[in-house]
Amino acid sequence: MKVIRTFAWVLLLVLVASSARAGESPWSQRAANATMERWPDGRFVPAGAPWAWNYELGTLLEGMDAVWLDTVDPRYFHYIQSSIDQLVEPDGSIPTLKPEEHQLDNILLGRQLLLLYRVTQNKRYLTAATQLYDELQHQPRNADGGFWHKQRYPNQMWLDGLYMAEPFYAEYASISHHPEDFVDITHQFVLMEEHARDPKTGLLYHGWDASKQERWANKQTGDSSEFWARGMGWYMMALVDTLGYYPDDDPGRAQLAAILNREAAAVAKFQDASTGLWYDVLDRPGAKGNYFESSAACMFVYALAKGVRRGYLPERYLANAERGYQGVLTHFVKAGSDDDVSLTDTVKASGLGGDPYRDGSYGYYVSEKRVTNDPKGVGAFILASTEMENAQNAKLGRDDVVMVDGWFNSQQRMDAFGHEVYFHYKWDTQDMPGYSLFGHIFRNFGAETKEHDAEPTFANLRGAQVFVIASPDNLDKNPHAHFATAEDANQIAEWVKAGGVLMIMENDTSFADLDHFNVVSEKFGIHFNSVLRKHVIGTEWDMGKIAVDGNGPIFHHPHTLYVKDVCTISVSGPAKPLLKEGEDVFMAEAKYGKGTVFAVVDPWLYNEYTDGRKLPAVYDNYAAGKELVRWILEQVPR
Repeated sequence: MKVIRTFAWVLLLVLVASSARAGESPWSQRAANATMERWPDGRFVPAGAPWAWNYELGTLLEGMDAVWLDTVDPRYFHYIQSSIDQLVEPDGSIPTLKPEEHQLDNILLGRQLLLLYRVTQNKRYLTAATQLYDELQHQPRNADGGFWHKQRYPNQMWLDGLYMAEPFYAEYASISHHPEDFVDITHQFVLMEEHARDPKTGLLYHGWDASKQERWANKQTGDSSEFWARGMGWYMMALVDTLGYYPDDDPGRAQLAAILNREAAAVAKFQDASTGLWYDVLDRPGAKGNYFESSAACMFVYALAKGVRRGYLPERYLANAERGYQGVLTHFVKAGSDDDVSLTDTVKASGLGGDPYRDGSYGYYVSEKRVTNDPKGVGAFILASTEMENAQNAKLGRDDVVMVDGWFNSQQRMDAFGHEVYFHYKWDTQDMPGYSLFGHIFRNFGAETKEHDAEPTFANLRGAQVFVIASPDNLDKNPHAHFATAEDANQIAEWVKAGGVLMIMENDTSFADLDHFNVVSEKFGIHFNSVLRKHVIGTEWDMGKIAVDGNGPIFHHPHTLYVKDVCTISVSGPAKPLLKEGEDVFMAEAKYGKGTVFAVVDPWLYNEYTDGRKLPAVYDNYAAGKELVRWILEQVPR
């Protein structure tokens, strides 16, 4: 079995690599670069034409968001920001938004508002996002509590609407401390599946009219008559994107995962065996006028691959994603130069009702216009590409849990909603002092990231494979600091001995506690010296430079690291240096029982020095962080 699995991963790499010429960038970046060239500032209308808030831009920017997170190339972030800034006023108002229309489509672009707010802390974006959240609170509902798709489509739920609204709804609920909203979010998904799922095929009909009055609606069930591929794609993307915001103990999490598994099984059954693609009308292969549609294929690839990577789906569905992605590259992607990439055969739009009336028949769906470089399709292709480019790495950390400490570093700040929250070196913090990009790397390697705010003990660490402790507080930084004790050292050491991987990311003595925390690190032969190295004045970046030759046990490629104001390490017993500059040890390792301890003199992978927006491009902390994360996960006993 292991040999077969290894062969499958090698085959995937060969397929993906063979689809691009040697020396070219990954497909996600090539498509993103082509997007910026084709549609400056996110405008895909003719010059001088009116431009308004719209869901197609929301889909496109979701793809750009994914590429920025994977590359930290600031061009992608600036593209997202400039695309949004032309639609949002400095006071946070959105002039072209029409709240009275109650369109779920208008909610999708709110995800980029939340990204921009969380990264920049500019309240302009939060004000705009709150307007969208408030719209959801007043969205008309059918008798069962389901959101109308639009004001002009009373009592109707469409598959599209789940992607338009629920991921934003979940993220806003998460950051605004409204866990009760997850009951409503779960209800929207459950309602759609309960009423639109066909028991024979497992597929979902495009729309459901709770009143059963629409001409396109079945008079007994209220369902439309066909299984539209992109509709199913929207719904599955909504599931994988929403699940990540659910609290661990929310019962809706299991409900959504179960729905995703049922729909993945249904979609897999209708995947074409020879091409790996899906027909526009899913259950009518070979029927007159039916065709393979690109955006749906990209959405299915994305949802299946991300579902596997995040642990929502069994690993077997990655084979479906692989075949689908190869089909997309073979049949739909047209490429010239590195930044000349097009996606063909995307249906421009498909809906129900309206004027002229769309009757939801088979003939209607296959007669809708197909285009090249539709922003919805391009956004979905970029999303699918980022997932497939990470698919190989994601196997390594599957089923691993990486906890970040919130006890020794328990600094808090007031958030925009009036709550005291942990923020320093935490996975959920997306602005400068956070570890959100560090966490993103771990998740791209298939691991799950969690925060541990209690005093660490052997018992409460047992669910984690990796434990990250960054910059333990001193009294200058936190008047309520939790200093490490001998008992803490014993408990953590027992966990490491049983196979845990401990990452200690210290700081210099003016920013962190060394004296007390050495009681923990010295258990493993690691002592942090109260000295100051790499003291950086202003923007004299070279003062924090560490050159890595790429020949060490962790780093297999050259890197230029940036650190600022650090201590050094002395090693003894089981510990040994991993990275030195002259006589100064900056990284060290110790084997202890079945486990491993990694120590570094700076919490250097926080967002300020990884997100690509501040440091000169020569410093590649993020790329080095990827190599470090791989090495850390390789130390976990398998």
